[in-house]
Amino acid sequence: MQIKSGFNFKYYVTLFCFLISVSQTFAQQIFSNNKYPLTYFRQPLDITPPALAGSFGEIRANHFHSGIDFRTNQREGYPVYAIADGYISRLRVQNSGFGQALYIIHPNGYTSVYGHLQRFAPKIATIVKNLEYEKKSFEIDEFPNETLIPVRKGEVIAWSGNRGSSGGPHLHFEIRDTKTEETINPQFFGIDIPDNIPPVIYSLYAYHLNGKVFNENTAKQAIPISGASGNYKATAPINLTGEVGFGIVATDKHNGLSGTNGVYSIQLELDGKIIYISALERFAFEDSKGINAHIDYPTFLNTKRSIQKSFVEPGNPLKIYSNLVNRGHINFNDGQRHELRYTITDSKGNASILQFIVNAGNAPIASPVVAPGIIYPYNKVNEFNSDEIKVLLPLGTLYSDLNFAYKKLPKPAGNSWSAAHQIHNRYTPLHTGFNLWIKADHVPEELRAKALIVNTNGSSQGGGFDDGYIKATPKNFGSFYIAIDTIPPRIVPVNISEGKNMAGLSKIFFKISDNLSGVKSFNGYLDGKWVLMEFDTKTATLWHSFDERTTPGKHTLELVVADLKDNTKRYSVSFFR
Repeated sequence: MQIKSGFNFKYYVTLFCFLISVSQTFAQQIFSNNKYPLTYFRQPLDITPPALAGSFGEIRANHFHSGIDFRTNQREGYPVYAIADGYISRLRVQNSGFGQALYIIHPNGYTSVYGHLQRFAPKIATIVKNLEYEKKSFEIDEFPNETLIPVRKGEVIAWSGNRGSSGGPHLHFEIRDTKTEETINPQFFGIDIPDNIPPVIYSLYAYHLNGKVFNENTAKQAIPISGASGNYKATAPINLTGEVGFGIVATDKHNGLSGTNGVYSIQLELDGKIIYISALERFAFEDSKGINAHIDYPTFLNTKRSIQKSFVEPGNPLKIYSNLVNRGHINFNDGQRHELRYTITDSKGNASILQFIVNAGNAPIASPVVAPGIIYPYNKVNEFNSDEIKVLLPLGTLYSDLNFAYKKLPKPAGNSWSAAHQIHNRYTPLHTGFNLWIKADHVPEELRAKALIVNTNGSSQGGGFDDGYIKATPKNFGSFYIAIDTIPPRIVPVNISEGKNMAGLSKIFFKISDNLSGVKSFNGYLDGKWVLMEFDTKTATLWHSFDERTTPGKHTLELVVADLKDNTKRYSVSFFR
């Protein structure tokens, strides 16, 4: 590689070796400028050494991961401990999401969260079950006062599990700012995960922006790189002309039984000056969907490859960025040689460096390009109306200006009661849902209560009749039409039948499902009295655990399941205990 005139090669080699030495020396120090209490909290599990299945802020579909996922050796039932004194401030039971979760407010201004729990400690379980019977609901979200369930540091509050939307047994753990409810990387609080391994850098991309809005048509160029163990470089200088943004693919591992996790920070320097930093130290939940502006969203949809862009869309609400120069856009128009350097770190400060050279061309700086068509500014409310549909994009929906496209398509075959309407395309991410009205002229009055909007994949978007239209709030662009749902949910008994002796069994199991709008509610009645039915969304399994309410003798169970369009299915069976 040729060295620029005036470049002190010996000095920079010496400096580079010093920085590597410093990085190794301080690899176990928390990489944050903020001051968090490092000895106040204990580990939530006693599994040693601790290992993660998911890191804080790693890239998930439509959100950043809001905590860390502790591995539990692929099994359930490990004791979960309160990490400090405090009180249970929230009791949550969900069909999906965290499944069963506890929240503890601590007197130092932070809240700890424990999700996907198998079961609660006995005193908590009794309170939860009483609340469920009081409200006649499996799902609850209650906020006890500080005197109801005080806890001490090290007290067993639950056992680890696999409830809710968990992909396998683990403990999801968070620390939040109690006042702002922002979630913060738990590793900044002394929740220690042994780690002296630097991140791995897989790929580097250059995006040719040239005054245009980033979208699925933006040209990108893969730049070959080589290296390992924290030191990477482009295999040759890169020739670039015009306005460019860069993107990178990187992951992290820690010592021991580590999954492939996300990185903490990405820093890009141009000729020794920082022009971009993203750091996942903390974020607000309402901003988390901004991950779709942070990554190359069209590439993620097509390949599931997570390229983290080092340039920022103007409507991106995330507060994870700093030291931005021109939002990370670089104009290579001066005919000069430029040195660029990525520094990728994990939460312990282990760093990987990627260096590359760009030979800039000679060209005038591109003026912003105004595309033909309907332009919707990202910082305004936007509306589209035709004879058959209305579209409203609220403020904050778009990350960048949009060259909006609409097309009316033929009426789909089967259960369709309107033409299909293509609202732009799926490659443009939205931060919030948009309002969609489709005229219901062809829906008979007696069926309007059963009407909803679906996309052309057959997925329900919900909705209902409103002043001559079916109105819904889809979360993504796509093609939509009106459908009718008159079919009740399906109930399949698993381990019970008419007249069966259930004396040797602890639970009654069912499978339930719905064909279109989705299950809204389920209720079980034992000998005419409401009893608790529990549900797991990922397996579609519904069950009742026998307790003191089921005395020896003959009993009748009635199960009532309704969908979101109030179609109802009933199942009744007699059994013996």
